[in-house]
Amino acid sequence: MNESYFTIVNPAAGGGRCGKLAPRALERLRAAGLPIEVRETRAPGQATVLAGGAYAEGFRKFIAVGGDGTSFEIVNGVFPDATIGGRASLGFLPLGTGNSFLRDFIENGTDLAEFGIQSILQKRTRPCDVIRLNHSGGAIFFINTLNMGFAADVATLTNRHLKFLGEPGYLAGVLISLARLRRRPFPLRADGERDDRRCLFVAFSNSKYTGGKMMIAPLASTDSGTIEYVHWGPIGRLGLVKNLPTLFTGSHIRHPMVSRRTATRIEFELQNPVDVVVDGEVITLEAESLEVLPGALDVMV
Repeated sequence: MNESYFTIVNPAAGGGRCGKLAPRALERLRAAGLPIEVRETRAPGQATVLAGGAYAEGFRKFIAVGGDGTSFEIVNGVFPDATIGGRASLGFLPLGTGNSFLRDFIENGTDLAEFGIQSILQKRTRPCDVIRLNHSGGAIFFINTLNMGFAADVATLTNRHLKFLGEPGYLAGVLISLARLRRRPFPLRADGERDDRRCLFVAFSNSKYTGGKMMIAPLASTDSGTIEYVHWGPIGRLGLVKNLPTLFTGSHIRHPMVSRRTATRIEFELQNPVDVVVDGEVITLEAESLEVLPGALDVMV
C-alpha cells in the first residue's frame, strides 16, 4: 500500500476561493512532513476518476481540498471497492462553499480550514457510516445527506445558477424557491413502513448539516448505523417564512408538521426521476433505495 496521502484539489470550489488558498494549506502539510501526492481537477466528476485510479494503485489515504462536492466525488471513487479491497480514510481541507460535513465535529466559531489541517496532521480518525443510494443507473455513495423537495429545489437553483455568489447564493435560492413553493409526496417505505404524505421536503441524513449551515437533521450521527429520516409536511409560505430560521438551528423538528425517525433501509416508490441534492451535488435520477454501510470509511476529524 502507498503511505502517501492522495490529495485532490478542486481549484474552482468556493467560486475560485479554493484555488487561491489551497497552495498555502498544502505547504503547511508538506512542511510538517506529511507525504502528499497532489492532483487538481478541471471538470466535474474528475475527482471520482482520480480517486478510483489512486485506490487501484494502492492509495488508501485521501484528502479532499474543496467543498462537500469534492469529498462526494472522492467517496464515489473509492466505493464500492473500499468495502472489500481495504479501508480508506478521508481528510478535509474545507475551502469550498458549503463545507457542511465537518460542522458536525466543531464548536461555533471554530475555523473550519484550521480544524481540517489539524485533524490531518494529528492523524485523528473515526469510523463513519456510508450510505448507498441505489438508482436505475447504478449506485451513488454519500456521507452527508440526501434531500428531496424544498431543500433539493433550493440546491438545484443555487448550484445551477447562483453558486458564483458563494454562501449568499444559498439564501437567494431559498427566497426564490419560497416564491415557487412546491409541496408533493415522495412515496417510500422506511424499514417497511409506508409513507406517502405530501411534504415540503424529505431528508435522509448521515450528518446534521446541508447547504452550509442548515441543520436539517440535528439528531443525525455519522456512526449510528442508521439513516436519519426527516419529513416536513405541506407547510404554507407564511408558515415557512416564520419558521425558516429554525432550519439553521435544528429546532424545526419540534414543529407539529415535522416528523423524524431512524431507519436502516429506505425503499422508494417514485414514478418518475426527481431532483435530489446529495452531499452538495444536484442530480436527477430514479431513486430505488438507500442502505447503510456501517463504519465503512475512516474520516479525519
